[in-house]
Amino acid sequence: MPIVTLTTDFGTQDFYAGALKGALLRRNPDIQLVDISHHIAPFDIVQGAFVVRNVWSEFPEGTIHLIGVHCVYSLGFRFVAARYKGHYFLAPDNGLLTLLFDDIDPTALRNLPTDASEHFVVKKIFADAIAHLAAGAPFETLGEFAAPLLQRISIQPVITPGRIRGTVIHVDNFDNAIVNIQRELFEKAANGRSFSLFFKRNDPITKLSDNYCDVPVGEQLCLFNSAGFLEIAVNMGRAATLLGLKVEDVIEIVLE
Repeated sequence: MPIVTLTTDFGTQDFYAGALKGALLRRNPDIQLVDISHHIAPFDIVQGAFVVRNVWSEFPEGTIHLIGVHCVYSLGFRFVAARYKGHYFLAPDNGLLTLLFDDIDPTALRNLPTDASEHFVVKKIFADAIAHLAAGAPFETLGEFAAPLLQRISIQPVITPGRIRGTVIHVDNFDNAIVNIQRELFEKAANGRSFSLFFKRNDPITKLSDNYCDVPVGEQLCLFNSAGFLEIAVNMGRAATLLGLKVEDVIEIVLE
């Protein structure tokens, strides 16, 4: 039974996510649908890429990952399929796939046939592609070559001998602020030195925690989360709201 994951900015208060699922199941009744999220912020391909990046490898090879984020309806707009490490990814060509992967083989990309005159065209585009893959048909016959993809370059941390400057890239459901600094980069730059993490006008954080409960309830902390990214949190609180943090805010780590 083929597994199909769904990550979209469709929300759940309207009919879009349900209509997409119905179209997929009507065409492919034997697939197993797994919702990742339908609450990606509208048109936010950075958030969409972040969520998918941290979940796709947990699924078995052969899984089909449908990413319906910022699906534009206009002439000349493309939807594409990518094959990567035994998985399949279906998405609009809006830069999201280049945020998701740095090293997609151009030969592992295909255009998906589309008709921009049809409203909510993604139902048919994705259903056709999933039917093709679920039937075991060759990826190579899914469509024409799609390279090159629209490029979107992600914001990277800036490192100097005594500082690391990062950016908030995501605020999760618990209102934790996730920064684009990964553990390996931090440890290499810090090299065992103490640090002070500055953001907004708040008091700096000077210690890495292992768990949220390492500090008293209501106190701020920073730790590396399960995805390996630096996270600013408040124990049992809403850090982004309380500390005034939002996506694209800059944080600075001073190494001592």
